[in-house]
Amino acid sequence: MENVMQYIEEHKDRFLDELLEMLKIPSISADPAYKDDVMKTAMMVADLLKAAGADAVEVMPTEGHPIVYGEKILGEGLPTVLVYGHYDVQPPDPLDLWESPPFEPVIKKTKIHPDGAIFARGACDDKGQFFMHVKAFEAMIKNDALGCNIKFMIEGEEEVGSDHLGDFCRANQEKLACDVILISDTSIISNSTPSITTGLRGLSYVEVEVTGPNRDLHSGVYGGAVANPVNVLCGMIASLQDENKHITIPGFYDDVEVISTDERAEMNKAPFSLDQYKEDLAIGDIQGEKGFTTMERTSIRPTLDVNGIWGGYTGEGAKTVLPSKAFAKISMRLVPHQNSDKIAKLFADHFESIAPDSVKVKVSFHHGGEPVVTPTDTPEYRAAHLAMQETFGKAPIPKREGGSIPIVALFEEVLGVKSVLMGFGLDSDALHSPNEHYGLFNFYKGIETIPYFYHHYERLRKES
Repeated sequence: MENVMQYIEEHKDRFLDELLEMLKIPSISADPAYKDDVMKTAMMVADLLKAAGADAVEVMPTEGHPIVYGEKILGEGLPTVLVYGHYDVQPPDPLDLWESPPFEPVIKKTKIHPDGAIFARGACDDKGQFFMHVKAFEAMIKNDALGCNIKFMIEGEEEVGSDHLGDFCRANQEKLACDVILISDTSIISNSTPSITTGLRGLSYVEVEVTGPNRDLHSGVYGGAVANPVNVLCGMIASLQDENKHITIPGFYDDVEVISTDERAEMNKAPFSLDQYKEDLAIGDIQGEKGFTTMERTSIRPTLDVNGIWGGYTGEGAKTVLPSKAFAKISMRLVPHQNSDKIAKLFADHFESIAPDSVKVKVSFHHGGEPVVTPTDTPEYRAAHLAMQETFGKAPIPKREGGSIPIVALFEEVLGVKSVLMGFGLDSDALHSPNEHYGLFNFYKGIETIPYFYHHYERLRKES
């Protein structure tokens, strides 16, 4: 391992330069206008895997964007780790809130990242994080220090729901056969408090359309007599939560996992500063479901949030119009035992039922994913625990996260294996927001930690 760490130190500048080049490509999977850039990124990932020492590297087509596959099979008797990541990124909008262009990566020092952080779309989610695995793999290969088989599957549709990944996995079960899936698309508590994610919320994402009159109307001539779809939509959305921020959709909480008082108490022992939380977000106070702490609200409780809302005239100046249509995108984060399809149907039935006769409502289901809890008593988890303990100098804390990685449940269903969620980002890294960034400390710490995972995993598998 000493030679591996020395190799990483000697090549760290090149590792960073390669990541910066990849971050320059706008691989936005949600926008068809960037299809060529998504493919360009896939080809670059394939080239980087080959250069790192992977065999059988392929850019494999799907009905959507391609999946990049590569492997290094050292022997049949060795444990096999499947590394999953994604090279696609979120749209960068709103562009005017970025302090530097989203696809022109720059390194800046911040209060949280005094050693510097990479500011660019995809820096943390997930180019910077999956790339750590490629570079750790390279360091192990170059120093003959790899004791496990490795397979890489880096997809290009995670940010749009991984719609074609299930079909790909089912069609390639033998190729993807493994003992564990290793994912870095999550966060740690802080750079001084490492943690391993043991639970993720699911997701149900819908779009609603409210239609009133058959055309935009003059707000003076018709205002007050004809329903305004924007006004109606706002009222309908407001009614989805009561004064305690409890979601009012009938049946929404029927399957929610009840967490014991003892487990909640343990969860709240993790380091957390409410004052720092509010300062980081520049907010005067927090808001959420009554009876739960901030940490609980963002991990073990379901939510409903408007992700976007529009309608009518939004251009420069004034236009006194009563719009014909209004729209909103709404996401619901789910907890164990809730099902994304069931929640989507409950939402649609309720939303249609509360619409006044003055409008028509259409609900479209975009995508979803199931919540997941991962075990902490396996050789895989223990290997991650020991690896982080070596590089951070303290034992990592198990924690649940509020985000969703729908493919974790999919992998368990199709491939029959569990995942280890060993991420190195921070919640403050502005994922999906303007000025997304990833600390250099975190990037390099990930590259240093991953080889220790393989080192401990090989030994623990032999002992088990």
